[in-house]
Amino acid sequence: MTSKVLSGHGADAAPIAGAGTNGMNRNSLGALLTMLAMLCFAGMDAISKWLVADYPVGQMMWIRYALLCVFALFVARRRGVRAALAAERPWLQISRSLIAVVEAATFVLAFRYLPLADTHAVAATSPLIVIALGVLFLGERAGLARWLAVASGLVGVLLIVRPGFRAFDWPLLLPLLGAVLWAGYQILTRLAARHDPPDTALLWSAIVAFIATSFVGPLEWQWPSAAAWALMIAISLIGAVAHYALIKALDYAEAGALQPYAYTLLVWATLLGAVVFGNVPDGWTIVGAVIVVASGFYTWHHDRRVVRPSSGPIVASPQRGQARSETSPPSIGSIRPVTQRDSSEAR
Repeated sequence: MTSKVLSGHGADAAPIAGAGTNGMNRNSLGALLTMLAMLCFAGMDAISKWLVADYPVGQMMWIRYALLCVFALFVARRRGVRAALAAERPWLQISRSLIAVVEAATFVLAFRYLPLADTHAVAATSPLIVIALGVLFLGERAGLARWLAVASGLVGVLLIVRPGFRAFDWPLLLPLLGAVLWAGYQILTRLAARHDPPDTALLWSAIVAFIATSFVGPLEWQWPSAAAWALMIAISLIGAVAHYALIKALDYAEAGALQPYAYTLLVWATLLGAVVFGNVPDGWTIVGAVIVVASGFYTWHHDRRVVRPSSGPIVASPQRGQARSETSPPSIGSIRPVTQRDSSEAR
């Protein structure tokens, strides 16, 4: 992984240098990073469900973000901590970091009351929310192919989990709230990527989250057993990889383009549910998983076809303080994806 933000977004981005027209383009790399992040998130969910039965949510979040700070400082050491903390939009980094804390705590709390499958069934509305928010606030394009892929993925999700909720129960509001927060986090992360490099976003996420959870974590402290310590450390390490992979993915590709791949979280969660909790998938679950994966790869194939051929390398974004263009940064309402032509003209 590079330590700089790369220019060019979405379907107009050029292939990675040296890869040629058949090489891996930015959307493809973003898709791989998204699927890695989803695998890590599914692992975190399974461990969290195991731990939340015995330990307070605040304590779990505090330990997780304390170790995330260590990982973030390790990543930021290449440029220096002071340079990594120099964000162009501090309020944006603080906002997305606080949303991430509330979103994570909401889902951990949901795991206390709901099965993994039911929780993810409600949370599956997040990709549709992201595409809508991406169109409204980021100016991203959501063509028919993307909408069809997301809709197909949602059908696959319903086949996997088949929630069958016959009566309303208040814990169902938790994953729904988490889905809205998760969508907002991804949109703000995408917006932040236009101003700051990934290590800056990661460092701010860790520090802000640790400070926020420090107000509740120590108050609910229960000394963990050796096994619980190991699981909490594992959650922290897996979470660090997941968040950094997602930050990089949203740096490489538009939020809307990555949403079909977010459905692979359901595939990973189903597999982990079978291994950890003994919930063996049935025929409908297998069919749904195939549809979910197929929708993601359909979008991948579609995005690769519409990429403009280019033999030139991807150019690194200017460093902080160096103007991207002769004009000031646009407001949120006027932001649109940066095309290959835009990138070359800005330089």
